[in-house]
Amino acid sequence: MKILTGPCVLEDRDTVMRIAEKLIPLSEDKRVEFYFKASFDKANRTSLDSYRGPGLEEGLKLFQEIKEQFGYKLVTDIHESCQAKPAGEVLDILQIPAFLCRQTDLLVEAAKTNCTINIKKGQFLAAGSMKHPVEKVLKTRGINEVNYKSSNDNGVWLCERGNVFGYGALVVDMKNLIAMREYAPVIFDATHSAQVPSTGGTTGGNSAVVPSLAKAACSVGVDGFFFETHTDPSVALSDGPNMVQVDELYKVIEDLFAIQNALNYK
Repeated sequence: MKILTGPCVLEDRDTVMRIAEKLIPLSEDKRVEFYFKASFDKANRTSLDSYRGPGLEEGLKLFQEIKEQFGYKLVTDIHESCQAKPAGEVLDILQIPAFLCRQTDLLVEAAKTNCTINIKKGQFLAAGSMKHPVEKVLKTRGINEVNYKSSNDNGVWLCERGNVFGYGALVVDMKNLIAMREYAPVIFDATHSAQVPSTGGTTGGNSAVVPSLAKAACSVGVDGFFFETHTDPSVALSDGPNMVQVDELYKVIEDLFAIQNALNYK
C-alpha cells in the first residue's frame, strides 16, 4: 500500500522534523510504500496573508535534510514549469495540483524529470477527462498507449480528491476511483476530500470524516492513500481542519489493512 503523508506545507524546521520523526514507524512498516509529502509553496492559498511556505530554494534544502536524516522518499507540489527540474533533482514524486491538472507545459516539464508524476484530478473534471493529462506525460516519455500498465511502468499516478457540486463541499464519487484506474494507479486523497471550500478567507474541513472516506475508497480498491498529518493540526499553518493527527493516522492505516485483508486485495 502506498502512503503519502506529511504536513500540508513546510513550516519551521523544528516542526517539520518533529513530524518526520513521528512517521518513522510507518516508514519502517514492510507493508507500506512510504513517501513523505509537504509543499514548499502553497501558491493557491485563499488569502494573500496566508502562510505559503519557505519557497523553492529553502524548501529544497529542508527536503534534502529530511532525505539525508530519515532516508525518506519525498513528494511535493509544483505550480510552475520552471520548478520541475530543480524539484526533480531532490524529490521522488512531483505532484500536479488539481487546479493545474490540464496545464500542458507543467505536465511536460514534470514528465522530463525522472520523478513519478502524481496528477490530482481537478474538482471540476469527470474521471474520464483524466486520460488526457496522463497521455501528455506518457507521450513526453515516449509511450503512446494510455492504460494502467503503461502508467504503472512509467511513473504516472492519478489522485482523487472529490468534486465540487456547488453547495459548499467536496463530494467523492467512488465510481471515479474505478474509472481512473483504467488509465493509471490511483491514490485517494482522504484529507483534501474532507475539505470545505473557502469561506471567510480560509479553507475549512472536517477531519472526522477522513477515516470513513479512506475506508470507503479502500473497499472499492485503490493503490494508495494521501493523508496530510501534523502533531497538532489545531496550530498547523495550512489545512489544519481536515488534517489527521499523527497518532490517529496509525489507527486509520491499520483499519485500511484490515479491509484489504478481508477483501483479499493486494
